[in-house]
Amino acid sequence: MLGIKYLKVPPTTYVMQFRGGTLRREGTGLSFFYFAPQTTLVTIPVGSTDVPFIFNETTADFQAVTIQGHLTFRVVDPKRLAMLLDYSLKPTGEYASDDPEKLAQRISFTAQTAIRAEVQGRSLRTNLVEADAISQRVFQLLRESPSLQALGVEVLGFSILAIKPVPDTAKALEAEARERLLREADDAIYARRNNAVMQERVIRENELNTEVAVQTKQREIEETRLAGQIALEEQRRQLVQSEAENSKTRADAQAYAVEAAIKPLTTLDSRALQVLAARNVDPRLMVAMAFQEIAANATKVGNLNISPDLLDSLLQRNGDE
Repeated sequence: MLGIKYLKVPPTTYVMQFRGGTLRREGTGLSFFYFAPQTTLVTIPVGSTDVPFIFNETTADFQAVTIQGHLTFRVVDPKRLAMLLDYSLKPTGEYASDDPEKLAQRISFTAQTAIRAEVQGRSLRTNLVEADAISQRVFQLLRESPSLQALGVEVLGFSILAIKPVPDTAKALEAEARERLLREADDAIYARRNNAVMQERVIRENELNTEVAVQTKQREIEETRLAGQIALEEQRRQLVQSEAENSKTRADAQAYAVEAAIKPLTTLDSRALQVLAARNVDPRLMVAMAFQEIAANATKVGNLNISPDLLDSLLQRNGDE
């Protein structure tokens, strides 16, 4: 019949039926007949909704950056949202106002406000390297946002995909980073070469130390050999000295013996010595010595008579010989 229609909504849509200003039924996934002239239908999607965003902000050091990301939300209290925004349907099934489209925009504005507070509190370099930290901080702020709680909305996820500076700034940062990398590469090459030089020096020092050790050992060996020779020569010197002392001692003993032997003779008269010496001498030598004594005292001799027999005996004995 005229005016009676049928409505069926999916489980991700919350529907409320008002008739005569009174709420007749509500819930998700409902299906029912209703009299259109006297019924107002309100349908609110309660499934998750993805909202991409891109914002332009300024960092603490006055550098412009572009922030790109997305967030996910869902309606947790559709009745509260229905009291703030118009989600009623026209007889044609379309929304009677553009309020449903404003919900995502309101959430984006709230997210932008939270992002601006974080970005403006950091320098450009810090923002570029702390995108994840900023994302986590903003996500926590959105979950605790009073304005979103008043709408009956819950943020399920938030992430920042990129924070990009303007092209000129990006080129400058790239050039600076490139120069830093080149310097690091140069430092690495220098360090490698320096390490090679250090290793070469260590090897050379080890070689020199080895040569010094060898020379020291050779010197010790030579000193030991010379010390042995010196000790041997010292022993030889001591032997020669001992032999000389022994020879001197023997000579002294012999001199003492000779001196002791001739000492009694020093007290005798020379004539007595001659007599003692003539005990075993040829008689002719004795006669000659007598003649020599006479000749020595010729001034004292008055007359000297030599018998013919004496001369004959001397001559005869000489002739016999």
